[in-house]
Amino acid sequence: MLSLEPKDLSVGKLHQYLLGAIGPRPIAFASTIDEKGRPNLSPFSFFNVFGSNPPVLIFSPARRGRDNTTKHTFENARKVDEVVINIVNFDIVQQMSLSSTEYAEGVNEFDKAGLTMLKSDLVKPFRVAESPVQFECKIKEVVETGAEGGAGNLVICHVIKMHIKEEILDENGYIDQYKIDQVARMGGNWYTRAREGMFEVPKPLSTLGIGIDAIPKHIKNSRVLTGNDLGKLGNVEALPKNGEIEAFLKENEEDAKLVRSGELDIIHKRAQMFLEKNEPENAWKILLAK
Repeated sequence: MLSLEPKDLSVGKLHQYLLGAIGPRPIAFASTIDEKGRPNLSPFSFFNVFGSNPPVLIFSPARRGRDNTTKHTFENARKVDEVVINIVNFDIVQQMSLSSTEYAEGVNEFDKAGLTMLKSDLVKPFRVAESPVQFECKIKEVVETGAEGGAGNLVICHVIKMHIKEEILDENGYIDQYKIDQVARMGGNWYTRAREGMFEVPKPLSTLGIGIDAIPKHIKNSRVLTGNDLGKLGNVEALPKNGEIEAFLKENEEDAKLVRSGELDIIHKRAQMFLEKNEPENAWKILLAK
């Protein structure tokens, strides 16, 4: 057995061991606002429920291990004592992942991730309309566990209102664990879909993805492409150039024929196939080809 003491490990290595061992971890998709009223949306897998009377949720936007900087969610929680914690299901997992990209302060991750801002009833931050369960919360306390990179910041939240989509309820009015279709975080790029098993989501680019808001409308309004497909498309750094598209069509005659057919749904299904194989560059090439 490998026996280790945390003091002998780098923060990064210890982080990987902890996340690889402790999972699956539920995901707090936290919606906050800053003091100027600007929305922020980001996922955190240091999260769970800690009581029902009062109903308490705690999540931790930890300090970054690489440079000891803090996250916008943490800064917002210290200034505005309200948050909405949205539950992540499989239908929005790619959009959730895209929202974790480290966009500049003030950038609206709802727009970047292609998610709908839904006005809350009792707090200022917006809900994620696509989420199956949304918790409006008042932040009671923020506990900083340390001052160095990797330290946790426990945001202790009291639930003051919850919203549950009726389609995930069973015949008794409780949440059906199959219908809610939750996902949870594991180590590395791995997630688990509670009702099916493990799957991989490539981490968002270290550079900035273009975001779903930059996807042309005729693609964004596709009858074929799902929110998860759009999330993958939005996680590219730049769109392919015309020369790259032309070269792709010359090398792939069947795809060129599809483009010439003009059958939009069929073209989008072909792009979806590329996305399923984690080839977003090829998906973009066929979607933008003329």
